[in-house]
Amino acid sequence: MWWSDARAPHARDNARMSTLPDEILATFDALFAEAQAAGEPDSTAMTLATASADGRPSARTVLLKSLDARGFVFYTHMDGRKGRELQANPQAALLFHWPRVRDGVQVRVEGAVEIVPDAEADAYFASRPRGSQIGAWASIQSEPLDARETFEARIANYEREFEGRDVPRPPRWTGLRVLPRAVEFWYGAQFRLHERWLHACDANGTWSKRMLYP
Repeated sequence: MWWSDARAPHARDNARMSTLPDEILATFDALFAEAQAAGEPDSTAMTLATASADGRPSARTVLLKSLDARGFVFYTHMDGRKGRELQANPQAALLFHWPRVRDGVQVRVEGAVEIVPDAEADAYFASRPRGSQIGAWASIQSEPLDARETFEARIANYEREFEGRDVPRPPRWTGLRVLPRAVEFWYGAQFRLHERWLHACDANGTWSKRMLYP
């Protein structure tokens, strides 16, 4: 698969989080492979829902960049809206929707969020196309922009600044890992008689599985 196979336990407070069971990872892997085979436009696309410190929600689509037993990783600028919200309220929900798989499949994930280690973020940033690297420096994410020309001028400025050398990772641009406490696999069916399986982790880090009414 395209993501990391490093599925060994990761050191953390077990009261906060337990590593994902093999069953969850295997199910996700299989459904992701089906999504690719079915021609989903981007199987890595997922809705990310966050909330501000006072509980105001927001959602947007981001791309899953790695998955292992520690959780689901995406990348962003910490000074953008989602970065600010996740610093104030480090909880998130993810939603994958693959309508071309079977009769439609959704995967729902909920959990706490942590910043990935610098070495992990550096390695991913180095793998990005140079234009995306420059863009990460040029964009003041989520801030007002008076004209597209202003952004293009910033891009040109950073292209000149980094000309002839590698582009370093911006200090506030990094990865965030969602540490799942709940993962639901939702399978569509006729007449909305869907099949739902919820995997949930309790405060002791023990996972359980149960079926839900649609």
